[in-house]
Amino acid sequence: MRAVRTTSAAPGRTQDGPSVPAGRPGHGLDLFLLAVAVSGISLSAPLIAATAAPAMAIAFWRNAMAAGVLTPLALLRHRAELRAMGRRNVLLASAAGALLALHFGLWLPSLHMTSVASSTALVTTTPIWTTLLLRLRGRNSPALVWAGTAVAFAGVVLLTGVDLTLSPRALAGDALALGGGMAAAGYVLLGAEVRRTVSTTAYTYVCYTTTAALLLVACLVSGADLGSGYDAETWIKLAVLTLTAQLLGHSLINRVVRGLGPSVTSTAILLETPGAALIAALWLGQTPPAAVYAALAVILVGLVLVVRGNGAARRRAG
Repeated sequence: MRAVRTTSAAPGRTQDGPSVPAGRPGHGLDLFLLAVAVSGISLSAPLIAATAAPAMAIAFWRNAMAAGVLTPLALLRHRAELRAMGRRNVLLASAAGALLALHFGLWLPSLHMTSVASSTALVTTTPIWTTLLLRLRGRNSPALVWAGTAVAFAGVVLLTGVDLTLSPRALAGDALALGGGMAAAGYVLLGAEVRRTVSTTAYTYVCYTTTAALLLVACLVSGADLGSGYDAETWIKLAVLTLTAQLLGHSLINRVVRGLGPSVTSTAILLETPGAALIAALWLGQTPPAAVYAALAVILVGLVLVVRGNGAARRRAG
């Protein structure tokens, strides 16, 4: 899918992302696709909870299946583009895949070492690290972006709480979850960089293939069951997880990050937390806490502030 361009708008540069035409018509489409992406990744936690397979194996299969689905499209329709990506873009896309694998490899074990609430709150610090990394790269984010990021993260804390304990195992789990959030920030930023000149299909194909290969090594080293004991229902759930969380979730995130920028994209991902709670309530019969609705509202307010902050910066640049 190609970004919509206009001939009358002057090009501008966002404070945290690639050059985009100011006020381009595709901005509304990007926001819609971002909403679809967040809905897709919100299915991740409920599906993982309902799938009888090791967490690391689930992470491997969702990336391996996604790469498999993309293979015919990438090799038949994007072969010339893959060849023309250049060494730099291939290395950056591979690095993004490595960071995505690291995100899964750090976060999933943390769920068994610390409380789910602490793990969730700490891994969703991604937009904070994204904004900090952008600042280190010399891109000054508007004050409204910083404020929106803080408000959105406060919404996650409102829902999950921060249940920190002082046991060595719990602190190690907290550190792993925090590292997972940092890795996700790097994944989003590298994706935004590659997507300046590379299509979604070519980028995600290289990224997912790298992630799957690294997670396969991790599964083999840890001895995770890769399928010998899976029943048909488990394989169906893995396929649904791949379609929703990976192809509709991560792939659309990689699609819109070029136009919306990493700050908006990473902040919107925070909606996964209340989204997963609501889906679990509808699908698994788990009654959501009353705070989920307040958290959803707070995160949306934060996201609106980030979008408005980036929009104002874009207009000034234009």
